[in-house]
Amino acid sequence: MIYLDNAATSWPKPAQVVEAMVGYMRHSGGNPGRSGHQLSVDAGRIVYNTREAIAKLFNVSDPLRVILTMNATHALNIALMGMLKAGDRVVTTSVEHNSVMRPLRALEKQGVELEIVNCDPSGKIDIADWQRALAGGAKLAVAVHASNVTGRIFPIAQLAQAAHSSGSKILVDAAQTAGVEDIDMEAMDIDMLAFTGHKALLGPQGTGGLVLGKSVDPSEIDPIMRGGTGSASASEEHPDFLPDKFESGTPNGVGIAGLGTGVCYIAERGLDNIRAHHNDLMLSLVSGLAEIDKVRVYGPSTNERRAGLVSFRIEGYENSDIGLTLDEKYEVMCRVGLHCATTAHKTLGTFPDGTVRFSISPLTTASEIDQALQAVKEIVSK
Repeated sequence: MIYLDNAATSWPKPAQVVEAMVGYMRHSGGNPGRSGHQLSVDAGRIVYNTREAIAKLFNVSDPLRVILTMNATHALNIALMGMLKAGDRVVTTSVEHNSVMRPLRALEKQGVELEIVNCDPSGKIDIADWQRALAGGAKLAVAVHASNVTGRIFPIAQLAQAAHSSGSKILVDAAQTAGVEDIDMEAMDIDMLAFTGHKALLGPQGTGGLVLGKSVDPSEIDPIMRGGTGSASASEEHPDFLPDKFESGTPNGVGIAGLGTGVCYIAERGLDNIRAHHNDLMLSLVSGLAEIDKVRVYGPSTNERRAGLVSFRIEGYENSDIGLTLDEKYEVMCRVGLHCATTAHKTLGTFPDGTVRFSISPLTTASEIDQALQAVKEIVSK
């Protein structure tokens, strides 16, 4: 079996991630921060250690500014729905995932002005267009770090600088890059960063987070959910301090244990080593696909760096047929269709059929890439 659907969720997970989750269930299953007994205290320690590991990964000095969520979508909704009000203006790009576009379209109906900066057919953004859109004033700018369709990596530091020059804050969707790309919130001047835990961070599904930079005052964001936090229990009012303001209800302790171990795995293996591994595999994969007759590769050119994914089509074949054949005959698992990113596919000119997408993880091997390329060659030859 060759799993190339890591942009949807990574698989397999490192053995230590699985062991950490089993260990949590067997030995630390208390409710974190709710009780004083040893199981609750132990669970709370695991949650804090995960928060601390994530803060270190993104160069954030205060771990309490790491808000643990169900996934990146949850994190993005906290930022968007909590910050934007009728009369506000927001600027974003035409290659965003539905996790950004759908909340923004809902906010638009509530009186938020939305401006979308069009990218070119390869998914590249023109900084001048971004600056022009922001020049009209905006409360928030929202940009993906790397598109889940094209794999193109955006120049976030430049986008952030333009946003700040116009008085806007910037929210970055790092769902496809956290765990592979070097994300330094201080150096890149990122105000808010949304990430998922179950992709390149190698944790389980049901985990993710929103990181607030020092420039963000928590009072600027209303919580989208209120309830028990294990803190300030004598009050019927929801706490206004971090991270409790945005973390109501019992957390996903076992998932957080796995996420924290995934982040530690990345730290031990080294982000630079993981990125080099990705770059080598993606160069082989993209150039190999581009050399196959009838295959069209979308996104950045073969000599440009990209996140660990590539979209392609085969002339004369339906995407769904390619995906089915890869799965059933060659045991190569990928994702076909629109990838929850309608506007991105409209930008590429691949709407409504979408593309076939291969995506890798730190555990993907060169041999698996070779076998996947051979499978595509055999499909095309028939």
